[in-house]
Amino acid sequence: MKILVLNSGSSSVKYKLIDLEGNTDTTLAEGGVEKIGLPGGFLKYKKADGSKAVDELGLIDHQDAVKAILAKLTDPVDGCISSYGEIDAVGHRVVHGGEKFSESVLIDDAVKEKIRECYDIAPLHNPANMTGIEAITALMPDVPQVGVFDTAFHQTMPAKAFMYAIPYKFYKEDGVRRYGFHGTSHRYVSGRVCEFLGVDIKKQRIITCHIGNGASMAAVVGGKCVDTSMGLTPVEGLMMGTRVGDIDPGALTYLMNKHHLTADQLQTLINKESGVLGVSGVSNDMREIEAAIAEGNERARLALDMYMLRITKYIGAYAAEMGGVDIIVFTGGVGENQAGLRYDVCSTLGFMGVEIDKEINARTRGTETVISSAASRVKVCVIPTDEELTIARDTAALVKK
Repeated sequence: MKILVLNSGSSSVKYKLIDLEGNTDTTLAEGGVEKIGLPGGFLKYKKADGSKAVDELGLIDHQDAVKAILAKLTDPVDGCISSYGEIDAVGHRVVHGGEKFSESVLIDDAVKEKIRECYDIAPLHNPANMTGIEAITALMPDVPQVGVFDTAFHQTMPAKAFMYAIPYKFYKEDGVRRYGFHGTSHRYVSGRVCEFLGVDIKKQRIITCHIGNGASMAAVVGGKCVDTSMGLTPVEGLMMGTRVGDIDPGALTYLMNKHHLTADQLQTLINKESGVLGVSGVSNDMREIEAAIAEGNERARLALDMYMLRITKYIGAYAAEMGGVDIIVFTGGVGENQAGLRYDVCSTLGFMGVEIDKEINARTRGTETVISSAASRVKVCVIPTDEELTIARDTAALVKK
């Protein structure tokens, strides 16, 4: 079964075509369209030989972008299928499902309406996700589509974990609560690490650390999420590349009043001008931060120290919440590749029985690896995430039903 996975952003569409046969999966093609509706739009993709290529295109909207993707998939030279008809289904990443979706669903008109109802709490993401759905509807009206929600995995959190301490009416009337994000990644790595270690997920207490430009963590007991760091929006929790993470709300109202900021200006500040970029003044890219530290940049050092401290604090909090921890998983661009960060975070966790094998950790980049020592009471692993494969599997399972 060939599944096309789409991740539609405001000006981009990432794609992957995955062939699922029995217990095996093969990525047939992958790439992405960027700068939709902007000058210099382009399609980047992997060729059959693994090399990368870029086609410059004039793309007016997301339907044009999806057309370009389908044309590349069926291209006589660079394509991997002969016609659209070989695509059995399309799976879409949808960021926010609110309380409406606790699992992946086949997309119909009722589901589309519920996705639209989440526009007000995910104005940057859900409308963009919907553009991909509508593009496929227009171009391939008969192909089944599935929505896989970032928030769904976190719907098992108890009320004591997802509620905010504000007047209860704002939850009942406006849905203001913790939803969490990166759920597809947290679900994948928490399941995959147990397969990798050969343990029963139902007996494990796991902390999953999805660390990248956007970052979040989750506490997983018996395969179910019991807490997560992101909240109503993806701004809460860890310090991120450009997002502020946890902050005293009073500090924000103080800045609004003092600098006469509008709500939109505040949104820009906390989403795009804060985090590692805001503190360092250098970059939101951890590689550039490390280079700046090597040159003696103290603000870059401060930014990295703050970034790591937040991760350590959440690990400690979740271990306490779960009554201990059996497995800690690092994933995401930073989590999979920045050995120094992993070591520094875990070096403070010796009181919990965490012990890192420094040599194995140092040479681990983007591969499934146990980086804890044989003496460690807690298994610490690197597990590269695969959200697209999870979306493809959910899509195939629902379509087969």
